[in-house]
Amino acid sequence: MSSFLPLLGPEDPTPYRITKATAKGPFVLVSDHAGRAVPSCLNRLGVEEAEWERHIAWDIGIHGVGIALSGLLGADLVEQVYSRLVIDSNRAPGHPTSIPAVSDRTEIAGNKALSAACRARREREILHPYHDCIAAILGARKSPTALIALHSFTPVMNGVARPWHVGILHHRDTRSARIMLDLLRQEGDLCVGDNEPYVLTATSDYTVPYHAERAGLPYLEIEIRQDLIADEAGQKSWAQRLARLLPLYWNAISGEN
Repeated sequence: MSSFLPLLGPEDPTPYRITKATAKGPFVLVSDHAGRAVPSCLNRLGVEEAEWERHIAWDIGIHGVGIALSGLLGADLVEQVYSRLVIDSNRAPGHPTSIPAVSDRTEIAGNKALSAACRARREREILHPYHDCIAAILGARKSPTALIALHSFTPVMNGVARPWHVGILHHRDTRSARIMLDLLRQEGDLCVGDNEPYVLTATSDYTVPYHAERAGLPYLEIEIRQDLIADEAGQKSWAQRLARLLPLYWNAISGEN
């Protein structure tokens, strides 16, 4: 594909999906890996169809959780439509893992030996519009706000089982993390990860550092194990749990200010 041609054609979807708020509240929900669309010109990146069902392509179940949670809270939700295999929206522009050539032992043929122009086009047409949308929603808000980043994680990675049902990732905002970790542990039926199964850092992640930490906003990055939200019942159950706990988190963090 010529570097002068656009990446997205008229048949390709917009890079982000917005579910608009229906009520006033403190939360803006974002989901970096909700979708698994691929620009038609990339020919599925040379990846077999079965691989697109796996966690390497998207955060399994998190779209359903996000939609249900948005409805319960009446909160804005911004979701990335394109697959993380096209470009990872939770990586900074130019990050070495933002466009993987291999993901969990699967080769991504369409990502090998990419030119700088091809990388820049994916950033310009997919990554930046998504983050510009989040920035616009946050910038238009006139009341206190917490950014809630929704993710899911595979139960087994590189042959190693992960025991956590849910994890809270954090970096600078340890206060938010402490409050939500306590609330989740008080549920009594959860194995809760503190910066597990991943550690949030200023370089490993992009959405939270860019939109929340840079602006001093409170945030939560929530990881739910994918087998718990693989079906609609699990997605609704977790949305209901979070819709119950998030206001308690907000009341607690607001009371500490």
